[in-house]
Formats: sequence, structure tokens, C-alpha cells
Amino acid sequence: MTLLLTAVKHRLPKLAAAAVLLSLLGCAAPGVEHYAQQQPTLDLARYFAGTTKGWGMVQDWRGAVTRRFVVTIEGRFTAEEGVLDETFVWSDGERQKRIWRLKRTGPGLWEGSAEDVVGTAKGEVRGNALRWQYTLKIPLDGQTVEIQFDDWMHLIDQEVLTNKARMTKFGLPVGEVTLAFRRPGP
Repeated sequence: MTLLLTAVKHRLPKLAAAAVLLSLLGCAAPGVEHYAQQQPTLDLARYFAGTTKGWGMVQDWRGAVTRRFVVTIEGRFTAEEGVLDETFVWSDGERQKRIWRLKRTGPGLWEGSAEDVVGTAKGEVRGNALRWQYTLKIPLDGQTVEIQFDDWMHLIDQEVLTNKARMTKFGLPVGEVTLAFRRPGP
């Protein structure tokens, strides 16, 4: 026990310095307002109304691709609310369903919930970008782990939307999800 405490005590300054550096790097990233003038403008309800298809991959913290997937989203919206019914088909054959219930809470502001989301997801749209933050319950080795997601979506044109999600646990990176959506043109 004494050896363990000594080892931890010697590594504490390095761990603290790494945590400070990570938090400073997080502060340096541009906020969603940075994209306010970018075109085309993302209208979340218009983009996801109807059927949208996406292709993506999950990478671990080292960058190794661990899973690939195809997702089909059926979206229904009223003026202030929406439902995104997602069906995932994973490269290993697993099928997964998630139903997001969204609510517009102000100009460019959205909140959402789903069965496997802890609490309320928060999103903000500015220009061509959406930042969507939430905690997701993920099954892992017979247990459930809560992972924080920081999604950034960027509308490329009226048909293509890219999504990069950083996954963290206790503020430390554990992986990324990269995804491209395409919806049929007009």
C-alpha cells in the first residue's frame, strides 16, 4: 500500500499538469458562434425532416477503428418539437434503435432526450454548425458506462452534413465518432 501511495504521489504533479493543459486546450477551441456567418445555414428541422441516411465509424482513444455503422433516420417536426427515429446497423450485425425527442428552446437552441441519454442533451445552431452535447449510457462488458459526447455537425451543402463527436470519461478522451449524413436533394 505504501508503494502505491508513493507512486501516486510522485505522479500527481504530472497528472495535474496534464489536466490543466487539457482544460486550457478545451478553452482554446472556437465556440459555435464562430460559424454564425457560414453558409449554407443549417436548419435542423428542415435537414432532418423525412428520411436521412448516415455512414460512420467509431475510433478508440488511439485512433483505431473499432466499429462501423449505417444509420437511417426518420425525422418528424412541428414548429417547436421533433422526433428523430434512428436505426443503426453495425458492421458486426448488431441492430440498435434510438429515438430522440427534441424541443426548440430559443433561437438556434435545442434540447433533447432519448432512453439511453442521461439527463437532457443541449444543442446550439449557428450558421452551418450545430454543437450537440450529452451523456450516453453505453453497454460495455456486461455493464453500462456513461460517456460524454461533444458532437460538432457542419452542413457542407443542402444534402451533406458531417458529424465529429469526441467521447470523454472524467474529462479524458476515450474515442471519436465520425459520421457523414446524406439526404435526398430537392
